[in-house]
Formats: sequence, C-alpha cells, structure tokens
Amino acid sequence: MSVLTLRLAGPLQSWGASARFTRRTTESAPTKSGVIGLLAAAAGIERGDDNALNPLAALRFGVRIDQPGTRVRDFHTAHHGVTGKSMPLSERFYLADAVFVAALEGDHHLLSELHAALRAPVYPPFLGRRSCPPSLPIELSLHDQANLKDALNDEVWQASPWYRKQHRGHNEIELTVLREADDQEHASADTLRDQPLSFAAAHRRHALRTHVSYSVRIPNPSVRHLPRHDPFDALDEESA
Repeated sequence: MSVLTLRLAGPLQSWGASARFTRRTTESAPTKSGVIGLLAAAAGIERGDDNALNPLAALRFGVRIDQPGTRVRDFHTAHHGVTGKSMPLSERFYLADAVFVAALEGDHHLLSELHAALRAPVYPPFLGRRSCPPSLPIELSLHDQANLKDALNDEVWQASPWYRKQHRGHNEIELTVLREADDQEHASADTLRDQPLSFAAAHRRHALRTHVSYSVRIPNPSVRHLPRHDPFDALDEESA
C-alpha cells in the first residue's frame, strides 16, 4: 500500500455533506466526496463515468486539521440558466484561512497517476466549490509502503506562516485527525454520508462511511526558545 498526501489551503473552502436547498453548510474539514471529486477532475474523469470513479472511491481517506480557519456566511443570488428567472436567495457557508492535510491510501500505481494528474490537471482543482481555488500546490508527497495512520502523523505541519508564528512557543502542536475507521474501530466510529457512488448530475449518490476522530502531536518546525529572564539576576550583578 501507498499513501498520497495533499495540502488543501486557500482563502475560502467549503465541504458540504448534508447541505440541501437554500442553506448550504460546510463541514469543519474536507469530505471524502469533495477530495475524490477534486482528484477525479484532475484526472479528467467525467461526471457520469461511474466505472472510472470506483477505484478512486475505494481509496481509504483521512484528513488532519492543521489550521481550522473561521466559519463565514455569505448570501448567494442566481438566475435560471434557461428562463432567466431569479432563484431563491441562499445562504452559503465557508471556511476562511483554513489548511488541511488530506491523505488517501491504496494501490501505488493508481496513486502515482493521481499524483501526476495534480501537477498537470485536466480540469482545475477547487476546494469544495468552483469559487474556492487553492492558494498553494495541492500535491505534497507520495509515500510508498506506508499506511494512512502513519502518513497523517508524519507529514510536516502545513499551517500558514502567520498562524505558526502564534504557536512558536510550543515544541509540539496538537492536531485533530478524522480518518476512515479500521475494521476493529467500527464499533466506536461515527458515520457521514460522503462515500461517493456517482457524481452524475442527474443522480448524484453517496453512501455512509465510518470515521474516527483523535488527536496527534507533531513537532513544531517554527518553535523558538526564548531566553529565560530572571529579574533577580540584576540584583546579583549589583551585589557582586
């Protein structure tokens, strides 16, 4: 098995799993459906090609929250493409200034092809919605002979420089991981309906999948050790 890791960073992201009608919410982290859709677009897989989608959907998925961002709300207006009539006003929710590390575990050859596709995508990638382009290259690393759990623990902290600066006094950073459950973890796992079955515009379909949530501690590459200050040192110097 191999693992492909991705960096998902941008001014805005939106990862809906249960949004309907005029209220389009976002999850606090990227969904498997959204990330598989991003990879399918990069590889040039058309929306109705379920056979080509199946190998991607079978990859095991996990995500690490390196920078949680801030949830923001916007109002959206639209007109019908044929009749020109105004559509109902809708609420759209986004994550601003968030950074995530997503990881996919599976066949090395397939992941190699996806890694190459991200460097020369057929269709441009976006972070959940077309209005959310990435601000940095998405591909991070292709780990051979690796597993999902270790890759999410070993990848370097990807937070923005200004965010890392706020935590430079800590040797380690504690980050939340959301990962597809192993066979022995299903009893304690949560479920989310974002396992993609079809992206066809006429009948998009998603199934339930299980995931576990936990924290990992990783080294802080931006740590800065400040010199110890003791106010009584000045008194010792005067007495000497």
